[in-house]
Amino acid sequence: MVSFIGSLIALIVGYMVYGKIVDNIFGSDETRETPAHAKEDGVDYMPLSWPRVFLIQLLNIAGLGPIFGAIAGALFGPAAFLWIVFGSIFAGAVHDYLSGMISVRHDGASIAEIVGEYLGEGARKFMRVFSIILLVLVGTVFMTGPAGLLANMTSLNLNMWLGIIIIYYFLATVLPVDKVIAKLYPILGGSLLVMALGIAGGLVFGDYKIPEIALTNLHPDSLPMWPMLFVTIACGAISGFHATQSPLMARCLDQERTDGRKVFYGAMIAEGVIALIWAAAAMTFFGGTEGLATAMAENGGPAGIVKIISDNMLGAFGGILAMLGVVALPISSGDTAFRSARLTLADIFDLDQTETTNRFKLAIPLFAIGVVLSQMDFSIIWRYFAWSNQTLAMVALWAGAAYLAKHGRFHWIATLPATFMTAVSISYIIMAPEGFGIQGPLATIVGVLVAIGAFVWFLRTHQKQEIRGEMENAA
Repeated sequence: MVSFIGSLIALIVGYMVYGKIVDNIFGSDETRETPAHAKEDGVDYMPLSWPRVFLIQLLNIAGLGPIFGAIAGALFGPAAFLWIVFGSIFAGAVHDYLSGMISVRHDGASIAEIVGEYLGEGARKFMRVFSIILLVLVGTVFMTGPAGLLANMTSLNLNMWLGIIIIYYFLATVLPVDKVIAKLYPILGGSLLVMALGIAGGLVFGDYKIPEIALTNLHPDSLPMWPMLFVTIACGAISGFHATQSPLMARCLDQERTDGRKVFYGAMIAEGVIALIWAAAAMTFFGGTEGLATAMAENGGPAGIVKIISDNMLGAFGGILAMLGVVALPISSGDTAFRSARLTLADIFDLDQTETTNRFKLAIPLFAIGVVLSQMDFSIIWRYFAWSNQTLAMVALWAGAAYLAKHGRFHWIATLPATFMTAVSISYIIMAPEGFGIQGPLATIVGVLVAIGAFVWFLRTHQKQEIRGEMENAA
């Protein structure tokens, strides 16, 4: 119990203290006009109140990540608490804040354009393709997953639910942001928080013994913590998918100084809190990691675990609401994935999105691809998402570090987590079965060496830019 409560307190203090430090280093400015005002168009750009933008951002970035990912991460034991806390404060929230606020400074630009601006034209072209593929992949899988769950819960078949979800996705993608997303998401976001707080109350006030963080029980010997833990728990600590979503709300942020930290840094901390609660519930309810592993195998994975825990801690009605949440959460990320893909394409082709026909020109091909892919077996392709997700986070952090360095800011708040995530991403793809499948210390050695190389390259590039700037000023 002490470790769990201490972790919750650490996340809150992290927001209040380190979040403020990050905000000051970036230099948020209450006098600057945000894109929501400067480019207000009634479609994608419009000022919204910070509580509404916060809840939309939370739903955009969450999906099933802070629940399913945290439950899978709970198999690693109390080490999951440490990664959620330190990852959220020093990596994930910094990543989300920088990707959102840099987008604000660049008129709501997508992550591909931000990367191109600060890491070069080659990186821009790569990220354009990489991010669109990732977004369509997320949107498509979040079509088929909820459709399957709804088919099991009702009398309608899979294709009927798939058709309904696709129609909803299309409307959410092309309609102005205040017509669907701004109305529905705050309700769903509030429900997500209430559900998590209900589980937390059951843990604290129920007859449960939450595992404590100790060297003797940090994680099971059967599971290698490096780099698997840091990829398994992504949305609850750091996720590259968030970098594709933050620009959506960068176009709706009313004011930099008062709203930026609350929305971008705060939503990630809130997601960390949700992940912490579900990780604690999963490893506690089944009597430890071995019991959790058995329960997952017998009950169809994380979805079954959510139902068992919710039924017992929240009652039958709460269990039904929890399962509906399991359906609604991926839908709330799937629709914004397609919307973000539309806006990324609009940035590439410089298409005015106030024109309805232009929105349809981009959305129709995206959904045609999504419909075709929804009929395919994603069991193999989806395994690459874990690596792709953390690789995108790595690139976004390097872009954030480059932005801070270019503007004479303390870039280390992004440089250090970028270096760490480089080691994670490279080590994972070398070790993972869907990668090179090379086991043993070689994967870690190569990952660390690549991370050091990227770190040195960044510092040398930054130093050259400083020298060039000094020479230009002297001339």
